Amino acid sequence: MDALFESEVEGLALLHRGKVRDLYDVGDDRLLIVTTDRLSAFDVILPDPIPGKGRVLTAVSNFWFRRTQDLIGNHLTDTPLAEVVADAAQRAAIDGRAVVVRRLEPLPVEAIVRGYLIGSGWKDYQSCGAVCGIELPAGLRQADRLPEPIYTPSTKAGTGEHDQNIAFERTVELLGRDLAERVREVSLRIYGEAADYARARGILIADTKFEFGLDETGRLTLMDEVLTPDSSRFWPADQYRPGSSPPSFDKQYVRDYLETLDWDKTAPGPSLPAEVIRRTAEKYREAQQRLTGV
Repeated sequence: MDALFESEVEGLALLHRGKVRDLYDVGDDRLLIVTTDRLSAFDVILPDPIPGKGRVLTAVSNFWFRRTQDLIGNHLTDTPLAEVVADAAQRAAIDGRAVVVRRLEPLPVEAIVRGYLIGSGWKDYQSCGAVCGIELPAGLRQADRLPEPIYTPSTKAGTGEHDQNIAFERTVELLGRDLAERVREVSLRIYGEAADYARARGILIADTKFEFGLDETGRLTLMDEVLTPDSSRFWPADQYRPGSSPPSFDKQYVRDYLETLDWDKTAPGPSLPAEVIRRTAEKYREAQQRLTGV
């Protein structure tokens, strides 16, 4: 399968290349998002793309956008790709990985929800018995399911920079209390319903992050990507064992490999072996099949 590291769409102005997505200008009210096969780890874009990854992320995100649209509006439009990319060859190159979305004002926070004790949350808990200032019961093990999901927002870092966990009250300062509380409430609700759905299909959603923006009327809107293997930790339920880090369907597999290297987690990132690329692509695809049935 061919991999797409960077997209090129003639006739549209490139606004931004992110860690994974390329954004193009489609007038005052719309954007074209092309999800590439780039992979970032520890906030560094790796030199090797994962073939098919962008199509998986697009399919999974669109699935969740549709499934959560009764909870909150999202950035998707009904605009067909042919309306903004006239050339058939160019459309074919980005087919399945490009969507036309509404232009929104992004909020300056990432909405993170944790359902299990893992990653930086586990490190916090070991040091102080809390995660991002939220006290938790004593005696929890790595990967234990939390008594209830918790909301732990962070800043939104640029490419090559690191997100920083922030207290909820800091989001109040950034957004205002009403909007900050709305973001927390809808994030927890989406996570809760998605976790129940995924669990029935053999996937535990350990944690995830959401991004939101405001539309022209000031309405809170879900954007970017939703509950993908890039933005979430997905664990196979049948292999889940508290007390250690479970295997995953997400890019944690790549992170685990990178942790074995003598690399300082700054750019440039190391190349990946062919076997790691192949296994990672398989994990992304399996996550899509389990969640969407396609």
